[in-house]
Amino acid sequence: MSREPRGPNEKLGAVLALAGISNAGLARRVNDLGAQRGLTLRYDKTSVARWVSKGMVPQGAAPHLIAAAIAGKLGRPVPLMEIGLADIDPAPEIGLAFPRDVGAAVRSATDLYRLDLGSRRGGGIWQSLAGSFAVSAYATPTSRWLITPADSSVARAPEVAAAARAEGTENTVARVGHSDVAKLRQAAEEARRWDSKYGGGDWRSSMVPECLRVDATPLLLGSYTDEVGRSLFGATAELTRLAGWMAFDTGQQEAAQRYYIQALRLSRAAADVPLGGYVLASMSLQATYRGFADEGVDLAQAALERNRGLATARTMSFFHLVEARAQAKDDDAASCAAALTAAENWLERSRDGDPDPDWLDFYSYDRLAADAAECYRDLRAPRQVRHFTEQALSQPTEEYVRSHGLRLVVSAVAELESGNLDAACAAGTRAVEVAGRISSARTNEYVRDLLHRLEPYDDEPRVRELRERARPLLATPA
Repeated sequence: MSREPRGPNEKLGAVLALAGISNAGLARRVNDLGAQRGLTLRYDKTSVARWVSKGMVPQGAAPHLIAAAIAGKLGRPVPLMEIGLADIDPAPEIGLAFPRDVGAAVRSATDLYRLDLGSRRGGGIWQSLAGSFAVSAYATPTSRWLITPADSSVARAPEVAAAARAEGTENTVARVGHSDVAKLRQAAEEARRWDSKYGGGDWRSSMVPECLRVDATPLLLGSYTDEVGRSLFGATAELTRLAGWMAFDTGQQEAAQRYYIQALRLSRAAADVPLGGYVLASMSLQATYRGFADEGVDLAQAALERNRGLATARTMSFFHLVEARAQAKDDDAASCAAALTAAENWLERSRDGDPDPDWLDFYSYDRLAADAAECYRDLRAPRQVRHFTEQALSQPTEEYVRSHGLRLVVSAVAELESGNLDAACAAGTRAVEVAGRISSARTNEYVRDLLHRLEPYDDEPRVRELRERARPLLATPA
């Protein structure tokens, strides 16, 4: 269905011409993007012609999907205003800003948190945020963070908080203390544990956006000293990065991008350079996963460069490992090997008494081995994949169920490329069993990739059996 026509939408027509997208091509891409979000759309070239020539406006998430489709072609964000659909919803702009001013940064973050609730009530948060993922949106936040990784002061005076209350800001607290911040850190710790064990789509993990709206927002809008404020911004940055990571794990890339940008801005307010590096590493992994490996290298190297002499050895090791993942996707074997060597060397220098951040408690030699295996999978070196996967799977994984499932899929791919079909199917069967216990679109995508690689062997009974076992799992939209 579409809204009443408003006259020709010349802006949409001009951008389609600029992007070189035909009416049929746009309709097909919008339908595909909708399917990825669990929507059944049946637009065709005639639908697009009506949008352009008669100014008809499709309902629901379609305007945002149109922007996303065009953005994918142009390689940059496309605001609804640019395509003549700005009166639909301002959601696509929310969360993309990286303000220089601390007060504006608070408003930018809390606007995103508040959008969460309204979007859930209005038919789904992620549909409202389905504007456009574009890796170029990370350019300004990264450069501003590199130039100034810490604000000079973040204290918020009581009169500022009072003014916010006078403007109608609900639930604003008068004064924030360390005990308030401690509750946010505890929430972040619990969320990390649930995410690792049950996946980003588990209902307990989905409480993170609610925590940001209900708990963090009133604190950010309250009053606090510079010391308390730094701690508050750091705890909120951790929660915001987690919200982004969970959105990434469930396949909601546009929402993840917005959370990551706000997390990076909040880490700057916290004067926490290692945490900012961790956010950049998360951005790098997303960019690499989305096919922008070159930009993924840049983001990882930005985290490394700013953290030299500041981060612990284990933290630097992880940043090098993330760089290796991007180098491997970029098919640069030499640079990948150098990054992996650096990651191992830094990890060997780490000690139990080092002041490692809590958010890095997942990282150890088995995680390094697991990611090294994925690097060599991307570089098509099955012998190295098997070597590192054996190391990764040798450690207990009760707390990291999703990681165990991903490692099993990588192991299955290595066995397949080594000509061991039986071992590949056995590992794949175990991976499907693990994937069925968690809610992770990313894990499901790994399984899909394995099944695609197994297509030449579809006549084999063991492959058919594996495919049948995976059918219920893959029936869920990615």
